[in-house]
Amino acid sequence: MRNIKEKGFALILSLVLLLAMSLMGGALILITSEDHKSNNLVDINQQTFYVAEMALSEGERYLKNQLEGPWKADGTRDLASAKLPTNLAAIFNGVMTSIPITNPPTPANNAAICRNSFSDLPDNLKVIVAESSNFGTFLKDSSIPTGNDQTFLNNFYYEYFITRLGAANFKGAGSSAKRSSGGLGSGKNGMAYRVYGCGIYDDPGKTETVVTLESVVILPLS
Repeated sequence: MRNIKEKGFALILSLVLLLAMSLMGGALILITSEDHKSNNLVDINQQTFYVAEMALSEGERYLKNQLEGPWKADGTRDLASAKLPTNLAAIFNGVMTSIPITNPPTPANNAAICRNSFSDLPDNLKVIVAESSNFGTFLKDSSIPTGNDQTFLNNFYYEYFITRLGAANFKGAGSSAKRSSGGLGSGKNGMAYRVYGCGIYDDPGKTETVVTLESVVILPLS
């Protein structure tokens, strides 16, 4: 009789231990899954930040090309078109112009995502330019190998828009900038622009991520 009771107790104890181990295993799987999701989110946020930095860089490059003249097909600058760009007449509604690239995926910009991500912009903001491009397609068109990450990178977009602020002091080492009296303010020898850049992660069915950056660029008056 005693042996039967001991065997029954051992069976119950084994079932309890099995249940406890199953619960512990399930908890470990859940923790591992959450850690994996967290790591993926960190990777996405970091990549989106890098894309936002590229947006700023592209905006600043645009200003440089306007100042020095756009590049021509023969590799020289079109000096006759060099200028200090001015704001467009229309109020900026947030819609971007897609930068010409090969078969770009549908841009994430038509809902004014980038503009609406800056909370302190005036309603009557006017801009010089507002452009958007797909990051993954940019890398592909630039012959930069992306391997198995191409599909993932196609979910990122970089967008920028630029507004002209007004006259400012230009301080450039070795610059040949001259003072101008063209109605831009007494003692001012430069023109200030603000570049707004956005990195956007837009994967359908997943949480959208937007990183915003901005910089001020002062170009010399010629």
